[in-house]
Amino acid sequence: MRQRLLDATIECLVEYGYSGTTTTKVADRAGVTRGAQVHHFPTKTDLVVSAIRHLAAKRTELAFGELERLRSSADPVGDALDLLWEMHQGPVFSATVELWVAARTDPELRRHMSVVEPIATSSLVEFGKALLPDYAEHPEFLHAVYTAMDVVRGILIASWATRDQAELDARWARGSKHLRILFDALMYRAGHTPS
Repeated sequence: MRQRLLDATIECLVEYGYSGTTTTKVADRAGVTRGAQVHHFPTKTDLVVSAIRHLAAKRTELAFGELERLRSSADPVGDALDLLWEMHQGPVFSATVELWVAARTDPELRRHMSVVEPIATSSLVEFGKALLPDYAEHPEFLHAVYTAMDVVRGILIASWATRDQAELDARWARGSKHLRILFDALMYRAGHTPS
């Protein structure tokens, strides 16, 4: 039942936005009574914070599910960038953005987001370290991973204004090309840094 409520919360965030998501809509969509919803999540904030954690777990599960494939890839960096791009497509990212935006004016939500979002982001950093362990200790590695996430998120958020798929594809091609240059330079420097 908790899983159904969390999935329904994500669906409502995508469809109605944060302000339009109510506990009643979530309970209806999950097919549970309002009493059952209140038993698991007494307030909207409890429900949304749990959904944030659920979103973070989904992102982590998706990434680590691809780890072995990427380790054996002829182009692990390029494939990892493509995976990062794919992970930010669809309802999980849309719901996450709804919460980021709502947190700007909702102090209680912002307090929760400030705790949970670094955990979610660090899971992607840990994925990068697991994929490229020879470079993970380089001081610029963390910055490169954060830059990649910022580029992906920025392109996707900006694309909502036009909904032009060709433009989105072109922006990602340009962005991933430059991210590749960043990672190649990092790997070169790390390979030539005295241990």
